[in-house]
Amino acid sequence: MSNSKPPGDSAATAGPAVRRRASWLATLGPRFLPFADAASEDLPLSRLLRLSLFQVSVGMALTLLVGTLNRVMIIEMGVPAALVAIMVALPILFAPLRALIGFRSDHHRSELGWRRVPYVWMGTLLQFGGLCVMPFALLVLARAGASASVPPWVGHGAAAIAFLLVGAGMHTVQTAGLALATDLAPSKDHPKVVGFMYTMLLVGTIGSAVIFGEFLSEYTPGRLIQVIQATAVATVVLNVLAIWKQESRSRLRRPRPRQADDPSFRQAWEALRQRPQALRKLAAVGVGTLAFNMEDVLLEPYGGEWLGLGVGQTTWLTATLALGGLIGFAWASRVLARGAEPWRMASAGALVGLPAFVAVIACAPLQQPVLFVVGTFLIGLGGGLFGHGTLTSTMQMAPEGQAGLALGAWGAVQATAAGLAIGAGGILRDLVASRWGSLAGYEAVYLLELMLLVVTLALMVPMLRRPGAPAATP
Repeated sequence: MSNSKPPGDSAATAGPAVRRRASWLATLGPRFLPFADAASEDLPLSRLLRLSLFQVSVGMALTLLVGTLNRVMIIEMGVPAALVAIMVALPILFAPLRALIGFRSDHHRSELGWRRVPYVWMGTLLQFGGLCVMPFALLVLARAGASASVPPWVGHGAAAIAFLLVGAGMHTVQTAGLALATDLAPSKDHPKVVGFMYTMLLVGTIGSAVIFGEFLSEYTPGRLIQVIQATAVATVVLNVLAIWKQESRSRLRRPRPRQADDPSFRQAWEALRQRPQALRKLAAVGVGTLAFNMEDVLLEPYGGEWLGLGVGQTTWLTATLALGGLIGFAWASRVLARGAEPWRMASAGALVGLPAFVAVIACAPLQQPVLFVVGTFLIGLGGGLFGHGTLTSTMQMAPEGQAGLALGAWGAVQATAAGLAIGAGGILRDLVASRWGSLAGYEAVYLLELMLLVVTLALMVPMLRRPGAPAATP
């Protein structure tokens, strides 16, 4: 009896069509999601997306600190911009430790056989604790109700502790989480995987900015506290989902003593430092990050004070900034995948930043909110191109088995420079405003950022290889 199906059998004719549709659907992710080609057989896209949830939680915290709280504290609460900038910049006290955290997670031994997961969990607890303290600190700062009788230094100290805990948690989670991602991916996919993770950071920033902006369209202190509490709960949930069953325990079921060939932190750092132009590259990362971040706590108050934008509208600016960064990362991904030189991409980002800050400077005298939005978007676009280029170059210069240290070094320089930029921007704005007026204070910061971008371009010139020259080998 024949097993063949008759020509008119619908199952036989539908089979190829179904397979074609399934193949087409499977290509949607790699085609439209930036860095989705980082997925592999060992690390499928579904698992990679789940792992990236820790970046979404970090993006939520960044939006809250830089995109919402700074505006509320400066405009609605009347806290001096310099003090707010210092609070937002407090996490830089922890940022230099990112290199050490990355190194320690490279060589961590534990009874549970994990290297990265304990650090992600400790960072999650720090972040959650800071978000729990923050509502009470803001109530004291606002002098609301019974807190009016509390000395002001109590509110300032509590807010500083909250910001510091959140920042320390974010740095720890990011460093260990990115190192875990590179552990799980094949070495050839490391730059794409790390780029994917930073794309998800921007996705988290955009999504949370949209949600926060909608919820705070009618601002009240109670609504702000609800946003902070929801962010604290979401942080724990997202980070637990991200690391659940991601790191294998089979390799290190017992802690083993330190091996003679295990390098010390000093030795590992020296190996990284000996890479070609390593210190110049890190210097360029630092100066470029200063240039792209001094305006972070000033864009929202600037829009509110000089363009008449509300709390919800200025929170949407964070989404615009992140959208520009997301497009920059996606564009850089496509170009770098074709063999482009990472530092040329970084220099392109710095060039995009020049007209961006010119637009932001001009929008207030011209009273053009559209120009302000365009300038904000271009700042994000330039920052995305610059960030992806420098990140890819850092991954390429990482010594064998030291991905955590390399990512930690890049993160330490980047986060320290960003924190210094935020603090310096607020202080400079207040100093200039006290003498020449509020508008001059804002524009002095933006002009300084233009000059720093020029310095960044000068630093990167020796690192730009000629077109047609062979690419650096990771």
